[in-house]
Amino acid sequence: MRAHRPGAPRRDTPWLDDTAGRLMRPYTASGGRTRPAVALDLLSLVTATGVRPRPPLGPDHTLALRLCAGTAVVSVAEVAAHLRLPAVVTKVLLSDLVQAGAVTARAPYFLNTPADDQSLLRAVLDGLRRRL
Repeated sequence: MRAHRPGAPRRDTPWLDDTAGRLMRPYTASGGRTRPAVALDLLSLVTATGVRPRPPLGPDHTLALRLCAGTAVVSVAEVAAHLRLPAVVTKVLLSDLVQAGAVTARAPYFLNTPADDQSLLRAVLDGLRRRL
């Protein structure tokens, strides 16, 4: 592995520069789109399917796909953080990958029902009262 020269663009992230930061506007990655075709939540879990998108998508799509392939599941929020992109742009990128069949997405599953949420809030409130 070659050493990275300061000021030179990174090979693994082609749109970042050490000194200047991101070399293009974030919404360029999504083609200016701000609404994903597939409904995704920040807590939606995405997984790579192993299918390569045809035609090949842009570099940010490729990086997002690598992130999804690197672990069993990853949340939309985690992908956005790793890509250093706004969440809405990341949702558009992941939506493109879902439509291409390269990733699958599932909504977050919450174990708590509304009754359980109320009991959790009461327990937190009781704990806080004991500390005061």
